[in-house]
Amino acid sequence: MGRPRVSIVVLNWNGWEDTIECLESLFQINYPNFDVILVDNASEDDSLEKIRNYCSGHLPVKSSFFNYNSHNKPITVYEYYETFKKDKRPLKNENLTNKHITLIKNSENRGFPGGNNVGIKFALEFFDPDYILLLNNDTVVDENFLGELIKNGDSRDDVGILGPKIYFYDEPQTIWSAGCKISWKLSRGIQIGTNETDNGQYDEIKEVEYVSGSAFLIKTETIKRIGLMDEEYFLYFEESDWTLRANQEGFKSLYVPTSHIWHKVSRSGGGISNPIGLYYITRNRWIFMRKWAKKSDYWFFVVYQILGALIFPLVLSVYYKMNLFRAYYTGLKDGIHDKIIKSPS
Repeated sequence: MGRPRVSIVVLNWNGWEDTIECLESLFQINYPNFDVILVDNASEDDSLEKIRNYCSGHLPVKSSFFNYNSHNKPITVYEYYETFKKDKRPLKNENLTNKHITLIKNSENRGFPGGNNVGIKFALEFFDPDYILLLNNDTVVDENFLGELIKNGDSRDDVGILGPKIYFYDEPQTIWSAGCKISWKLSRGIQIGTNETDNGQYDEIKEVEYVSGSAFLIKTETIKRIGLMDEEYFLYFEESDWTLRANQEGFKSLYVPTSHIWHKVSRSGGGISNPIGLYYITRNRWIFMRKWAKKSDYWFFVVYQILGALIFPLVLSVYYKMNLFRAYYTGLKDGIHDKIIKSPS
């Protein structure tokens, strides 16, 4: 039997340098049956031009993780708009592995779940994959990473979602995530093993509460049961929400330590040190907790947030720029009122 078909969805937003390094690492993996769907979330820089130049072979990639391969260029780019209207070339009924990219151009920034949902819908409509992998553009992958994930996914019918061992890009032997768990009272995801040097302490395959959205492999049958990601989140918490929906349908999540990637961490949202990241983390905690938390955990969270609203500004004033105040309080207000907007005003 042939290997399961995998559609890999990579989301770009003003990050072409990271994106082409990620793509080059993908086109050097040893898994034989995959296609790449690159979704551009209405970038405002010259991302599209740079990505096309990379695919044509006119923009080599430098990386400490691999040697650039000029022999697999040019890579043919099939371009579509988000409505899947054909732009340059018609989609061909062929295996698009190794020499092709499907590029979908969104007319607006749809955030992480919205942008990825466009790619997922395209994959389901045209490629009929067995798995879909969401892969952050600020990652670099090991040549064996996908085969290890698929091998473990195929071995268990009860598993719907899988994720690799993730290292820091700048510290290649230091773990960023060996699976994830949820701190319900504080409403935050915790990356297991963060900042630990890898000495084999997380080399056991295990079930986890969820896996990081930076490399999130999900079976197509799972998506057909639970639907797409909730676009209300826009940025942060969407993979936790998606995983819990899968759990409700009986699907488990699996951490696979023999699959390795390296992650630059928070290049798009920037975490709480960036106004956009701080806004969505603050707002989405309320959305997530109202939807999923037990009553006791929810009320602990409410008290904790009230105290945080009094104390957190002192932290911001010491460590961060003053423009984070507005992002934090806007996120707090919108989270309490469950207001859906696309960026802090």
